[in-house]
Amino acid sequence: MTSPLRIGVLGAARITPMALLRPAKRVPEAAITAVAARDPARARTFAAKHGIPRVHDSYAALLADPELDAVYNPLPNSHHAEWTIRALEAGKHVLCEKPLASNADEARQMAAAAERSGRRLIEAFHWRFHPLAARMRAVVDSGVLGPLRHVEATMCIPLPLPNDIRYRYDLAGGATMDTGCYAISIARFLAGAEPTVVSAEARLARANVDRWMTAELAFPGGVGGRITCSLFAATLLKIQAIVRGERGEMRVFNPVAPHFYNRLTVRTPDGTKAERVPGEATYIYQLRAFVAAVRDGTPTPTDPPHAIANMEVIDAVYGKAGLPLRGKGVTGDQ
Repeated sequence: MTSPLRIGVLGAARITPMALLRPAKRVPEAAITAVAARDPARARTFAAKHGIPRVHDSYAALLADPELDAVYNPLPNSHHAEWTIRALEAGKHVLCEKPLASNADEARQMAAAAERSGRRLIEAFHWRFHPLAARMRAVVDSGVLGPLRHVEATMCIPLPLPNDIRYRYDLAGGATMDTGCYAISIARFLAGAEPTVVSAEARLARANVDRWMTAELAFPGGVGGRITCSLFAATLLKIQAIVRGERGEMRVFNPVAPHFYNRLTVRTPDGTKAERVPGEATYIYQLRAFVAAVRDGTPTPTDPPHAIANMEVIDAVYGKAGLPLRGKGVTGDQ
C-alpha cells in the first residue's frame, strides 16, 4: 500500500482542527506529521493536544523537513503568498486556505511557483467538494430553470470581534476577503462564467477594512448577479445562493457548510421540489481530493486558475467600492 501523504502545518490557527486534523482521522491516505508556529511553545502545546509527532522551531525549518510531502497554509491572508511560494520552492505540495492570496498579482506569482516546481497548489474552498455543489450544478445544467437571468450568493456571519485578524488591513483582512470570497466563488460556479463587477458598496469597520460589502455583477449573455457578504451587519446570519431563470428559481440554503444542514428548493410552473443533499463534512472531501491531486494528478476545481479568477473579482469589487487592494506594502512574517 502507498504510504500516507505526510503533511506539515504552518501555524497553530483556530481553523486547523476542523479543516485538517479531524478530517485526517477519516482519511487514512493522509497523515499530519509536523507543525511550526511563530511561538515554538504554542506549537508544542498545539502538537501535544492534537497528537502531531514533530514540532519545528520556525516555518522555514518545517519547509526544510525532508520527511514532509505537503504543507497546509492557514496563516493570515497577507502571509499566504510568501509562505506558499517558499513551500513550493522547497518541493512541497500546498493546500492553502482561501482566499489564495492578498490580491490577484500574488495569486499569479503563486501559480507560477507551482508550475516551476511541478508541485500541486490547491485553494481550500472546501464547499466545492461536497455533493451539494455537483447537485446545484446539475439543476442549472438540466435546463429546468430555463435560460439563466440572475445569480446571487450571500454569506453574512456575525463576527463582532474588532481585534480579530479579519479586521486588520495589514493582514489583508476585510469581509470581501473572508466571507465574500465564498460568495464570489459560488456565484461564478453557478453562472458558469466570469463576471464583470458593475458596482460595489462597502461599509467599513475601520479605514480600508470592510465589514459589509455588496456588489452588482454582469455575466456574459445578459445574466445579472449580486454578491453580499459581511462579518458584522444588520443581517447577522445568512448563507444562501439563488439562481433565477426564465422558467424557474433555485434557492440553496447553506451551500458553504452543507454537512451541518442544507436545503435545495426548485420552483417552476410545474411545482416546488425541495431536497437535502447528504454527505460527509466538506473538509473530508477536500482532503481526499488534495491527496488524489498529489498522488494521481487528479484535477481539482480549486486549482490556481480558479483562484486567480476569484482574486480578480475580489480586486475589482474593492476597486469599485473605492477601497485599496489588500497586500500592498505588507511584509512577510518570518
